Amino acid sequence: MSSKLLKKEKNLVTLEFTVSQEEFEKAVNKAYLKVKNNISVEGFRKGKAPRHIIERKFGKGIFYDDALDFAVQEAYPAAVSQLQLDVIDSPKINIEKFEEGEDIVFTAEVEVMPEVELPQYKGVEVVKAVYKVTDEDVDNQIKAIQERNARIVEVTDRPVEKGDILTIDYAGFVGEEQFEGGTAENQTLEIGSNTFIPGFEDQLIGKNKDEEVTVNVTFPEDYHAEELKGKEAVFKVKIHEIKTKELPELDDEFAKDVSEFDTLEELKADTKKVLEERAADSERIANDNNVITKIVQDTQLEIPEVLIERELDYLARNYEQQFRQQGFFGKEYDDIINNFVSQYRESAREQAIFNVKTELVLDAIIKKEEITVTEEELKEEISKIAESYKVEEERLEAFKENIMNSSKSYIEDTLKKRKVIDMLVENAVFVDAPEKVDEKEEKADSEEE
Repeated sequence: MSSKLLKKEKNLVTLEFTVSQEEFEKAVNKAYLKVKNNISVEGFRKGKAPRHIIERKFGKGIFYDDALDFAVQEAYPAAVSQLQLDVIDSPKINIEKFEEGEDIVFTAEVEVMPEVELPQYKGVEVVKAVYKVTDEDVDNQIKAIQERNARIVEVTDRPVEKGDILTIDYAGFVGEEQFEGGTAENQTLEIGSNTFIPGFEDQLIGKNKDEEVTVNVTFPEDYHAEELKGKEAVFKVKIHEIKTKELPELDDEFAKDVSEFDTLEELKADTKKVLEERAADSERIANDNNVITKIVQDTQLEIPEVLIERELDYLARNYEQQFRQQGFFGKEYDDIINNFVSQYRESAREQAIFNVKTELVLDAIIKKEEITVTEEELKEEISKIAESYKVEEERLEAFKENIMNSSKSYIEDTLKKRKVIDMLVENAVFVDAPEKVDEKEEKADSEEE
């Protein structure tokens, strides 16, 4: 078998491979062994007729279709390997020459990975991401802890206010007709949470316990139920109960109750430390992303459609999985989820293109820089993974070996990308963001001029 590259246009290559008569004869015999048990010939038990008897009865071409398939299955991968092609899709096979007693010639048209022409990737200039932790951030975090530790108490001496938690019954109508899914009893609703249709919650403010309220709303144009989009509706609401959150005092006793600290100042100091650690992580991630994005944007690259479609499939599967993990199982949710996933898939194309381009660029830099992963680094990473799963000591080695066998190439790829990103960030030039001009001051200066 011989092969050669006939033509290359962008990411599409055409290669030619030749199968000798001897090789094709082996493929014909292989085809005979595959189908002989399905052929009946008078004078022989089914499946026992010799090849030449079958060919004499049905013609020599009886095995050619299967033989050609076998020949291609063997010759095409060999040709790809010989020519060192990185194919990304199934080939289109054509038989160019097939004559009795002569070698057979095939051509295969197939898409391959694009060649990446890398820009200058060391020393790129990017704006440095800075995440500062302010006293307001600390106070907001303390307030969040205060909210989580609030007591819920019943209100009997005033009407509904924003932030109250109500227990209500409601029934929804479009015209005179009560619509499906618009009725509930003893429903909990926090006023201001915006969990109901826009305008619904605001109309309950100022109402009292046991009061019956008529609420008029208009369903949004993008509402998930087709029959209710843009429709005006009336809800008859009965308020059974009004409750409110009673916040604890922010003092040393509060700190003792919610943490291991004795004073509120100690709790605030620890909160600030935690927020600063998170901010440092966010800065690192943002700066990594900024450097990668700059290099990817500077790279001129035509991405094959098949890679974009695969990435869109991957993103859509993850998006659907998020719904399923939230408990949306069963046929009653399938149409709704499929609709959301379809819309997401259409909107995610730019993200898919960026993801694919990023992978191609990083892989090209890894290859150019000859970045490798040592056996020690691989074992260390596998140990970290095993530790995160908290595997018992007696099962630890078997668990590590299983990871090595099943995920070695994926872990190696991850470590290489981590190394190349560290190298790119280390060589990047970070500059401060330009100071924002206060619009009021700028307007005042302009008027003064």
